[in-house]
Parts: sequence; structure tokens; C-alpha cells
Amino acid sequence: MQILENHFSLLFVMALQLSLVFTAFLILLSLLWLLKACRRIKPQNKVQELPPGPRKFPLIGNLHNLIGSLPHHALQQLAGEHGPLMHLQLGEISAIVVSSPRLAREVMQKHDLAFAQRPEILAPKIISYGGSDIAFSPYGDYWRQMRKVCMLELLSAKRVKSFSSLREEEISNLIESIHSSSGSPINFTEKICSLTSTIVCRAAFGTKCKDEDEFTLLARESAALAGGFDVADLFPSKKFLHVVSGLKFKLEKIHGKVDKILDKIINDHRENPMSAETGKGELWKEDLVDVLLRLQQSGSLEFPITTNNIKAVIWDMLAAGTDTSSTIIDWAMSEMMRQPRVLEKAQAEIRQAFNGKKQIHEKDIQNLSYLKLVIKETLRLHPPVAMLLPRECREPCEIDGYEIPLKTKVIVNAWAIGRDPALWHDAESFIPERFANSSIDFNGTHHEYIPFGAGRRMCPGITFGMANIELPLAQLLYHFDWELPGRMRPEDLDMTEFFGAVVRRKNNLYLVAAPYSPSE
Repeated sequence: MQILENHFSLLFVMALQLSLVFTAFLILLSLLWLLKACRRIKPQNKVQELPPGPRKFPLIGNLHNLIGSLPHHALQQLAGEHGPLMHLQLGEISAIVVSSPRLAREVMQKHDLAFAQRPEILAPKIISYGGSDIAFSPYGDYWRQMRKVCMLELLSAKRVKSFSSLREEEISNLIESIHSSSGSPINFTEKICSLTSTIVCRAAFGTKCKDEDEFTLLARESAALAGGFDVADLFPSKKFLHVVSGLKFKLEKIHGKVDKILDKIINDHRENPMSAETGKGELWKEDLVDVLLRLQQSGSLEFPITTNNIKAVIWDMLAAGTDTSSTIIDWAMSEMMRQPRVLEKAQAEIRQAFNGKKQIHEKDIQNLSYLKLVIKETLRLHPPVAMLLPRECREPCEIDGYEIPLKTKVIVNAWAIGRDPALWHDAESFIPERFANSSIDFNGTHHEYIPFGAGRRMCPGITFGMANIELPLAQLLYHFDWELPGRMRPEDLDMTEFFGAVVRRKNNLYLVAAPYSPSE
């Protein structure tokens, strides 16, 4: 009997143990299932979370954070408080602001395709024929085709080199003009703007344009209106704001003038086509309108281009090519006037290299290493487009642990990245030597230095732009000694910026030029 009781006790204990094991097993399975479910839910909660940002108010969102300051300055300050990936609500526009190389690389390299779209901005939509240019065109087959045309036909190294003689001619004209005004203050800003405008017009149209001055004025007006921070762009659904703000009227007025001028130029090219060859059997140097008309008539393009498409692309070249190059030269001279040491060093290199020459050609400037450092440092402190042309999220994308929703506007603050003290020693100072023996360049692979952007949407006109910067700057430093007017001290030179699609000087730069004689 005792044995039987012991046997039942043993069976009970075994059953109890099995029950406990089974219960533990069920609990473990439940925990595993719960953990798996949590893992599925957690990322979903995580990706719904937007990046941090300042407090938002109803209706206006964060617009109050931009009042009273230049946008790229305000965003730099806000990024210091909220981090290099920051969310802002700009009226109806949900935007993220990128202010570090690591995150710029995420947007423009790792997830470049997801952020290849452009947001709709009223200025290019009206002026650039529905955004059919290259800079603001929606991402797609048409944009890919026109960018390819731009890179292979319009702005290739070979094409840019073919314009060298007209560049040299126009720079010589500028030097003569400054000679005639030597000893008196000259409006350096306007002189340089006129130079780059003439060069770009001749490259585009094959000849000087009688409407060049009006073109330059229209380009500047449109750039001032294309920053993307106008009330009409921030509340796109409120169509009445387009009228009330006066923006639509201003843009349509600019477009009407631009269209009239471009119509005449294109019709002239059609009526008087250039021969494919000169009498000497050399290939004729086509201008940019010739190239686009040839491609239109050849039928070789997958997506045929209209006359309005041609106008949009040419306007792109004129507006971007004129303002960016002249602005960079203007800032470079401004910085050198504030840093006489840099000015003297650049002039010494140039004058030693040219060795008394009276005529300077593009091939003569290839080895001016310090001048190139001056230009690179200028681009660090003064990227022509301070906040790179905005992008838009084409598909939900995770950046740094945050899900960026579809249609989110993406602003990369290249100006702030170029002045980040964590990246650059003495970041606010103009020190060209920082780039000596450095591999950092503006080719889009070094995201701490992106004056021309990076990725698919990188500026396609770098070669053309640099050609219009290096030779003029070298010649100006070679032929003249420069001083500030009156008794102005270098540290008193006003460096205030004017914000627009291109960030230029608010007030024009006035300088006094004294002709340099190599024999002295």
C-alpha cells in the first residue's frame, strides 16, 4: 500500500512538473509572440515619429522662427538647438532641414533617388514654362533626357572650351573699361555682373544681345522671388494668396518679357541658320540655341522638345550662369579686400606666373594653385545657393531613425555646413590655405563641402561656371591693384547678404583700381 501511495505521489509530482514545464513553455511562447509583435509595432511607431524641431503654432507652423533673419542664418541657429535633422512646419509645407555632412550624404547619396523630386514653387512654374527647365523640372524621363543633353551637348568640357575666345575677348573689354576709370571708385558688382551676362548671352545666342541689360535685371528679379519662402509657396492651396501677395502678377510680368525676347532670338536663329561648316572647313562653333534647335529638328530625342522647352532650358542657362558666377567673383573680391594678406599672396602668384604678359589666355591660369584655393574658400563661406535647391520626398524614406513622409520638402543648408565649427577650424574666417594639400573638392563626394550640391540633382554647369570665374578673377588681380574707396578700413566693409535663389551682396561692392605695370 505504501508503495502504491509512493507511486501515485511520484506520478503526481511528475504530472505537476510536466504541467509547470508546459505552462512555462506556453508563457515562453506567449512572450516570444509578444516580443515579435512588439518588434513589428515598434518600428511602425518609430517611423511615424518626425524629426525634432521647434514648437509649432496653429496655421503658421514655424514661420515665426524665420521672421527678422535671413532664412539660412535662422535655420543654422535652430539646428544648433534641435539637431542636424530638424522638422519644420512652414505654413502648409512639411519640411526637414539637413545641416550635417552625414545626413546630407543620406539624402543626396544613399537615398538620392527617393529625394530626387523638386517641390512645386510658383516662380519656376510660371517663368520656366511649367518647370520644363533642368533645375526645377520634375524628376522623370524628360528631366533625365534634358540633363543628358545638357551634360553632353550644352555644357560639356569641349563645348565650354569652344567659348574660350569669347571669354577672353569680353574680359579684355572689361579690363579696358576699368582702365578708363582708374583712380575713381567703380561699381565692381555691376561690372562683373555685366561681364558674366555678356559671356553667357554670347555663348547662348552667338552674339551680344541688345536686350542683355534687361535680361540681367529680369534674372535678378526672378532669383529674388524664387527662394521658396514667399507666402504663396508656403500656402499653395490658398490660391487667393497668389493674387493678394502680388507674386503671381510679378512673375507673369517677368515671364512675358522673357518670352518676348526669347521668341525673337529663336525665330532669328531659325530664319538665319548657321552653316555646319565654315569656309575653311572647320566645324562651326554652335551657340546653345543652335544646339537645341538642331536636336529638335533631328528627331533623335526620345521625348521631342517643344519651343517652350528650348526657351526654358536657355533661360536656365542665362539666369543661373549669370548670377552665380558674378556673385562668386563679387564675394571673392570682398573677402580679399577684408584680408589684404590673401589679396597680396594671390596677386604675387599671378604676377609671377604671367611674368609681364599683356595678353592672358585660359591655358595660362591652369597652375595658379593659390587662386584656386581662394575660389574654394569663397565657395565654402558663400555657396551661391545657400540652401541647395529644395528636394521633395518621392516615397516614404527612413533617415537617421525617422521616417520622412511622402511629399516632405527637404532643405539642405549648405551654408551652415560650410561654417560648422565642428568641421572647419576657425570656420568664420577666410583662410584659403585650409584647402592646401586637401582632397576636398566640390565634385559632390565630400558632403562637408557642397556649394554645387551632390547626387542626381547636382548642378550640371560647374565646368562652365568655373571657366567664367577663374580667368576674370586672375586678370583683375593681375592688371590692377585694388583699394577700398575713401579711407574705409578692411574691417568696415559691409558683408551683409541678400537672400534669394542666389545669395549675393545686399549692397554693391565699390572699389578703386590702380593699373599695375609689370616693369615697376
